[in-house]
Amino acid sequence: MTLIEWVRDNPVAALVVACEVAFWVFLVAAVLARYVLGRRRLSTVLLLCEPAIEVVLLVATVGDLLRGSEPTWTHGVAALYLGYTVAFGRWTVEKVDGWVAYRFFDGPRPPRPPARGVARLRHEWWLWCRVVLAWAVACGLLGVLMLVATAPDLREVLLGWAGRATVVMVAWGVLGPLWQLVADGGAGDREQEDVPSADAARDRTRA
Repeated sequence: MTLIEWVRDNPVAALVVACEVAFWVFLVAAVLARYVLGRRRLSTVLLLCEPAIEVVLLVATVGDLLRGSEPTWTHGVAALYLGYTVAFGRWTVEKVDGWVAYRFFDGPRPPRPPARGVARLRHEWWLWCRVVLAWAVACGLLGVLMLVATAPDLREVLLGWAGRATVVMVAWGVLGPLWQLVADGGAGDREQEDVPSADAARDRTRA
């Protein structure tokens, strides 16, 4: 099967790939405009194109089903991709921007995730909340696709992708914040209690 035949047979999957490529192209262009050309306004305009990519994919996915196409795995992938970009798109942009500024343009070093303790646990909960947001968006879109699908007997395909998204969400919660909570065993609280305050240190110095 040639590439053209694959695109013809899987137009939504091809559009997902195209949107992912476009996301990184616009991100790289925005970074170059900001740090190389010094065009911050142009950089902002390029970044504002990122949500437009998501809208194009959403409209194309819904429209494909409205035209009578059967729900396939490509529609499920499109919903999960949109959920990820809504939840992690801005975070990804900020991470890439911070890394480029630090690596090539003498910017401040991006903060690293905490290694352990309460700060690490908060970080894991924050990431999991993003995953929950991605899951909610993806499942909401899958629900919309199931409503507009003209082949009710094939809606199980989309329901299966909702199940996969739920498994990922639950597994992330177990292996992320819950695992960190068990692994630390309250060590973060004890660490904070063991650290002497500045006033106590001054009192010992004066004594």
